[in-house]
Amino acid sequence: MKQENNAGGRPRLIGRRDLIAIVGGAAVAWPLAARAQERALPLIGFLNGGAADRAKGFLVGIPSGLNEMGFVEGRNFAAEYRWADDHPDRLPALAADLVQRRVAVIVTGGGPQPALAAKAATSTIPIVFFTGGDPVKFGLVPRYNRPGSNLTGFNFMISELEQKRVGLLHELVPTAGVVAALCDPHGSAAAAILVEVAGAAKSLGLELVTVNASDPGQFDAAFAQAEHAGAGAMLVTSVELFTVSRANRDRLVELAVKHRLPAMFSLSETVETGGLISYGTDPVDGYRQVGIYVGRILKGENPGDLPIMQPTKFTLAINLKTAKALGITVPPTLLALADDVIE
Repeated sequence: MKQENNAGGRPRLIGRRDLIAIVGGAAVAWPLAARAQERALPLIGFLNGGAADRAKGFLVGIPSGLNEMGFVEGRNFAAEYRWADDHPDRLPALAADLVQRRVAVIVTGGGPQPALAAKAATSTIPIVFFTGGDPVKFGLVPRYNRPGSNLTGFNFMISELEQKRVGLLHELVPTAGVVAALCDPHGSAAAAILVEVAGAAKSLGLELVTVNASDPGQFDAAFAQAEHAGAGAMLVTSVELFTVSRANRDRLVELAVKHRLPAMFSLSETVETGGLISYGTDPVDGYRQVGIYVGRILKGENPGDLPIMQPTKFTLAINLKTAKALGITVPPTLLALADDVIE
């Protein structure tokens, strides 16, 4: 369920069937006996700072990891979902609601704020978070190896990787003195990402122009703004709006080609469909590993003994056909580093 305000201003809980409709599933009419059985199962609470329609990777990857551990929703665990819909002020109440429901584990996503809200709400219920930046800096855990207390999780290193992406983009397009950073200001790691991007641009002597888009309807205007500012290249930051939806990724590739703007993406799938270059990791696999941790905790392991996970594989992909269309010669050193080269 999730909380939403009705016309009278009072919170309303949106139930399981509404959630399934949001993420594209079919509504299922559960018999009363099945509902009673589900309530008796271990309950996992999912707390996310964003919206359900931007979290498909989260909804697919975590159940996959749980399945690997022998857990199937409706068979040997039940789930409750809470979405803050980009309103962080709602998170404390949503976290408290999950604690009141006596969930066995709380899984948080959409930035550090949901994990911090859950941490403030309980010191006993295990919390497994996934975040785009350093959880030690955010104050979630004191250390990586043995985080202690009731928290563990996965650091996707989203903000840290943006520095590397800026450097690779500069190596590919060294003549671009002005670089645009496309960002969704409502993205869970947006603030941390922009700090890293600004630092990388400054170290390389580049002028950075930030252009924002909070929904797909603003993509065209953002690219036009970048072009007007004289940007010679664009970093498409790895916030959810630009990565989760295939339609959004494809639209960004189209606009980069239309504006003849060399663009760096975070997912190799984007390069496969015509994007110029990408560098990053597989977020769905990270969610899967979070699901495995949740399964291990349900089997009795202590979250404080489980080390904070980080990505171990990073993929650099380059589309030579797109590079040729843009008049870019890919340096041999960059080609030698590439894991995937599309010709």
